[in-house]
Amino acid sequence: MSQLPPPVRTARPTSRDDATGQFSFRPASKAGRRARLSIQGMSGSGKTWTGLSIAQGLSEGRRFAVIDTEKGAASLYAGHRGIQFDTLAMDRYDPRDLARALEAAGQAGYPTVFVDSLSHFWTGTDGTLDQVEKAKGKYGNNAFAGWKDGTPIQNDMVAALLAYPGHVVASMRSYTEWVLEENERGKREPKRVGTRPEQRKGIEYEFDVAVAMDIDNRLEVLKSRCPELHRKTIERPNGARDIAAPLLAWLNATPETAE
Repeated sequence: MSQLPPPVRTARPTSRDDATGQFSFRPASKAGRRARLSIQGMSGSGKTWTGLSIAQGLSEGRRFAVIDTEKGAASLYAGHRGIQFDTLAMDRYDPRDLARALEAAGQAGYPTVFVDSLSHFWTGTDGTLDQVEKAKGKYGNNAFAGWKDGTPIQNDMVAALLAYPGHVVASMRSYTEWVLEENERGKREPKRVGTRPEQRKGIEYEFDVAVAMDIDNRLEVLKSRCPELHRKTIERPNGARDIAAPLLAWLNATPETAE
């Protein structure tokens, strides 16, 4: 006697309307979009002052918030050139606490938050790397497995930065190294330069604009979705004028329509 083939289970047929009804396209628009900007640089490059100036410009005269991990460095500039802001000092750097601080700032209605600096929430006490180190004990001291806990914590922090209802500016320390460069006399001399930011690799992809500052207070735009800022290099920048103003103009511009 021949045997019948085993039964084959098939999914319930889905109509075209059922399959596509959950997807709805709409015209693209920047309406309601807020700035997301990062500043990286080594110590002494001017990232705190420049970040404050950018935050002031984005806030258009209103008080903004500073989440300070740099032991009050930002507060040294309070009142300078009319800059006024409120500050929250933090000395432990659990990324989940940054998310809570951002939520509190949003509820208080601050138009802009300046995180100075985001690096501590990666390398500092209770930062992401610390969370991974603590978690590895659950996985037989396997540090790689510790990222099962660390990655969601890091991702939730980034999501909180992107979800903030106002503008976000974040500074990051740069890893540094020494290189030999030719000076004005034609002789090679050692010079300290910044490399990538002290944060998870690829963090700059999360921002609309990413800039780097060097020890001579020169600002270089590394990436920009704002065409006006693309690949610009600015000597001793005025953050409000040189960065915030064109960024706001771009965000607020009415898109051109085809004739």
